[in-house]
Amino acid sequence: MGAIIAVIRREAIYLWYYFDIQLRQILPYWALGIVIGSVISVFGKDKIHKMLTVIQDKHLGIAGIVSAALLGIASPLCMYGTIPIAASFSQKGLRDDYLAAFMMCSVLLNPQLLIYSAALGRAALIIRFVSCFLCGITAGVLVRIFYKDKKFFNFTKFDVRKSRDTDPNMFMRLLKNIGRNIKATGPWFLIGVILSALFQRYVPAESFAGLFNNRGFGLLMVATIGVPLYVCGGGTIPLLQQWLASGMSMGAAASFMITGPSTKITNLGALKIVLGAKHFAIYIAFVIIFALAAGAVVNLII
Repeated sequence: MGAIIAVIRREAIYLWYYFDIQLRQILPYWALGIVIGSVISVFGKDKIHKMLTVIQDKHLGIAGIVSAALLGIASPLCMYGTIPIAASFSQKGLRDDYLAAFMMCSVLLNPQLLIYSAALGRAALIIRFVSCFLCGITAGVLVRIFYKDKKFFNFTKFDVRKSRDTDPNMFMRLLKNIGRNIKATGPWFLIGVILSALFQRYVPAESFAGLFNNRGFGLLMVATIGVPLYVCGGGTIPLLQQWLASGMSMGAAASFMITGPSTKITNLGALKIVLGAKHFAIYIAFVIIFALAAGAVVNLII
């Protein structure tokens, strides 16, 4: 009995050690992301969305798709927050190609997630931004080409949620927004750190490297595990950090950073409502193909 207790105590010490290291490394990025995301949400969200209307009025063509993708990245909303905004824009006549670029980038990135991703290092941060940005542009261009004279989105069945940033005191509005962000992402962030500590302690780095560093099979594996594992962007950062340290190729990481948020269950539920079965299937196929292609290109470059 004493030997068992000694083993449990030893493993607890090891796990706490790995947990503490991960928490210290990533916590500042998570906290900064929360604050900046809330500041943008409270003070800059409406300005970002007004800029999207300006793009429509100027008839910028492909340049408008690029601008819409950038605004999607800058928008701090989750998919369920983005769709009501997109629905209102659609009612005002905003083109579906602009909406596709805006929504795709909103699914993949936001200011908070970019800051979280800085914990992965400069290379991973740049790859995440560029690959997700290009994914949004590509989605917009494809909708422009193949759905020029017909609608791709149908927002009539989506139930619009009311904004919760309604406190008349701007400081209190900001604090409440920060509190909601902490409540929404905090548990998943801690779960990610815990899983990362368990992975570091019990998964041999050599075995992992052999599985995910394979240039072809590794990409397919990552495209598959992105579905069940991706619940919160902040929660996956500790895992990605350990996976990269254990031998995951940067291309596989790029694929995960695309398929993960794109196939997040809550995002899929919202998108299914506004796309319908046929267009939803097209969306899934596009995400998988683009993720695999992006991963392959990154592996060739790096």
